[in-house]
Amino acid sequence: MEEPPFKQEQASRPTAARTAGRNVGRSSRQTARRPLCYYGDDFTGSTDVLESLFQAGLKTVLFLEPPTPELLQEQFQDVDCFGVAGVGRSLTPEEMERELRPLFMTLKAAGAAVVHYKICSTFDSSPGTGSIGKAAEIGREVFGGRYIPLLVGVPYLGRYTLFGNHFAAGGAEGTVHRLDRHPTMSKHPVTPMAESDLRKHLAQQTALKTALLDIKALDGSSADVRKRLETVIRQEQPDLLLFDVLDERRLEAAGRMIWEEAEEHDGLFVIGSSGVEYALGAVWRKDAGNLDTAVDSNRIRAEVSEAAPLLVISGSCSPVTEGQIGHALQAGFAGIRVPMEDLLSSETREAAKIALQQEAQQWLAGGRSVIVYSATGPTDESIGRMREVLSARGIRSEDSSRLLGHALGELTRELVRQLGISRVLIAGGDTSGYVTRELGVYALECISVLDPGGPLCRAYANEPSFDGLELVLKGGQVGGVDFFERVAGYRYGG
Repeated sequence: MEEPPFKQEQASRPTAARTAGRNVGRSSRQTARRPLCYYGDDFTGSTDVLESLFQAGLKTVLFLEPPTPELLQEQFQDVDCFGVAGVGRSLTPEEMERELRPLFMTLKAAGAAVVHYKICSTFDSSPGTGSIGKAAEIGREVFGGRYIPLLVGVPYLGRYTLFGNHFAAGGAEGTVHRLDRHPTMSKHPVTPMAESDLRKHLAQQTALKTALLDIKALDGSSADVRKRLETVIRQEQPDLLLFDVLDERRLEAAGRMIWEEAEEHDGLFVIGSSGVEYALGAVWRKDAGNLDTAVDSNRIRAEVSEAAPLLVISGSCSPVTEGQIGHALQAGFAGIRVPMEDLLSSETREAAKIALQQEAQQWLAGGRSVIVYSATGPTDESIGRMREVLSARGIRSEDSSRLLGHALGELTRELVRQLGISRVLIAGGDTSGYVTRELGVYALECISVLDPGGPLCRAYANEPSFDGLELVLKGGQVGGVDFFERVAGYRYGG
């Protein structure tokens, strides 16, 4: 395959953190190891890790399927870290067993110092769906080790863990809420959070024991923190150890403990949000003797080119996305509601697809940015109507998501191919996964920082029409109210 031009640009970027990640260690055996590889339990969350490692100066590629050793050696030999985007967050425990065990074995064979099971920073999970406890059980059996570090807080994204209780910013104002009182997560349709103590929440999913290294224990020198950690390990003998996170200083302290544990073992298994990468990145930069290797976000934002028109595909119904859709429509974006009922019916499906494509193509060909959305937000009346239709037809919600994702993927593929669109924003984790697969994308690389958790990526794809396509894969809670306009790089009407 022809190598896209951005690959050389990324490879030439000086990275003291890259050197630190590769060379910090206590034995010559470890210096050649990649510092980290990871599995993301949903698609948009997987790109969040790309952003954090990009800011740490580490060249990272996210694959949609586990890469073969030949692919890593032949096309991606200069990559420091790599990830695999998955759908673990939507799987049952039985499905997780089938998917995760062989994948964990593949990641273990890659020989990275840290193997990260990346979860959402709002700990989305339940005993029956996306069970983090089940992932921990499989990881414990595959990787062994003294314990599994569990780190969820990410101050950069407004996520904090205090005395085991988790807090997250939410809403247009970014107010920090305890997780069981969070306006979105407490009412999540699949994995509602009724418990903010992550230890208690996890205990509903697994019999594995979870201990806590709290905020007070993370104060002081590394030696002091290490002594307290060893005391917890000795006295409680946990399977998992949850790290509190309040600020960057404590985040780095947790990262130091995780990295030192990884240095002592072959492939430390870690569970957590992208806070894991921010924690380790801080350690790697300090150990490299350079604290200024992170990418300058303001400079990167200034370098983002305009992309007119922008195609937005939204399968998200979060209140944050709702505000972004409304703001973009007021700014001049054209909005097209997805005819969900027609798409779910075999009699009307093809006609609905054609009509949807023709309307979007008309706006885009005229230079107008377009939002194709399934719902405006969590209170959209179409959500209730759709649930009634699904129930009446005996269609599972998972099946409707696949049908919708497939249809939106086909739409995106045809519009990009016909109109030469250079940038696409996809809102919603499941939607992002389905659409990128329809485009034949097999890997992504972060090329710019936009808003925390919403990086601009460039795609590797087999078909030239999609190779080099710029993608933003946005989770429901990501971005300011003007995020869609900022991704486009300009505003309509001034």
